[in-house]
Amino acid sequence: MKGPPLLDFLSCTSWIVEARLDKRACVVQISAVVQRFVKSEVGAAVLWVLGSLLLAALISPWAYRAGKELAATAAATDLPAMGDWLGAACGRAQFGRFFDRSLIFSTVLLLPLVFRRIKTLRTAAGSGPVKLWARVSWSCAATQVVLGCLIAGALLSVLGALLAAAGAFAPHAAFPAPGQWLSRILIPAAAVSLLEEWLFRGLLLGLWLRFAHPAAACLGSSLVFAFLHFLKLPEGEHIADPSHVLAGFELLGKILQHFADPRFFITDFAMLLAGGLILAWARVRTGGLWFSIGLHAGWIMVFKGYNLFYQSVNGYPLRPWGVGDNLRSGAFPLLTLGLTAVVCHFVWRRLAEGAVVALAPHHGDD
Repeated sequence: MKGPPLLDFLSCTSWIVEARLDKRACVVQISAVVQRFVKSEVGAAVLWVLGSLLLAALISPWAYRAGKELAATAAATDLPAMGDWLGAACGRAQFGRFFDRSLIFSTVLLLPLVFRRIKTLRTAAGSGPVKLWARVSWSCAATQVVLGCLIAGALLSVLGALLAAAGAFAPHAAFPAPGQWLSRILIPAAAVSLLEEWLFRGLLLGLWLRFAHPAAACLGSSLVFAFLHFLKLPEGEHIADPSHVLAGFELLGKILQHFADPRFFITDFAMLLAGGLILAWARVRTGGLWFSIGLHAGWIMVFKGYNLFYQSVNGYPLRPWGVGDNLRSGAFPLLTLGLTAVVCHFVWRRLAEGAVVALAPHHGDD
């Protein structure tokens, strides 16, 4: 039996008011969480990444135009050796390469802002400065770089040799000129390993280690590392007009389509994530960036060199799940990364034991 209309109306009004109050309280709570996130160090790091992506999307069309104009100038006139090399590189590069370089430029350009923001947050919280590098001797640093480079390069080279013997890759018909070894192997290996390790394992991971467990910090920074390296167009997609002012945003939109492709996500993204985890854990285990710089440089040298000397063979039965079009995709390269992690584990243990011995007091004869 229904109650009086007035009581029904009051009851309904009370329910609506309570629902609105609950909704308002939920909005207030979400707003408070967002504000705490924005005012945290991890929030500053995430905003730095997002800001870098947006800035790269804005400037990449302009970088593309400038690069193609330089390529045309280098082809028509005699420029210094560096100008000819840069013009030829810009002429070969697709829009995605200009976006990658614009992204690196944007991250470096915005670094002073994120440093200032983090310094302000830590000063307000009474915390000390962020320490990104461990103090080690130059001999120890050089040893770690060489060890990391040898481990990563040797294991990936063995994989490349086995895949070439199995028929997955074949040598190029033309032998590359020695000058290409420097410009396309050694220079990228040195520059990219130094810059990316400083950005991802030095700055980003260093910040996350301040508030999160090392495993969670390594996973979070590695996901960011993998995602940023995931920024390339899906196969068959292209940018209609790379010089258009919105071409960078078009590229970002198409890149998101990768996450709808399980094969590409598993074979390529898993490799980047695993590599990022190894590099991050190297920074945690050694207390510095030298070993991770060596690992990164070794991978790049072998990867670039292999692409320079070998090409994929169409119709290979284990492609694409076993191995992709290069040494950075597929199950076999992923297993090689797993073996690299195992070898590094024992090397890090020996390095730690050596550090303990070096720091132990000497009780020799007086």
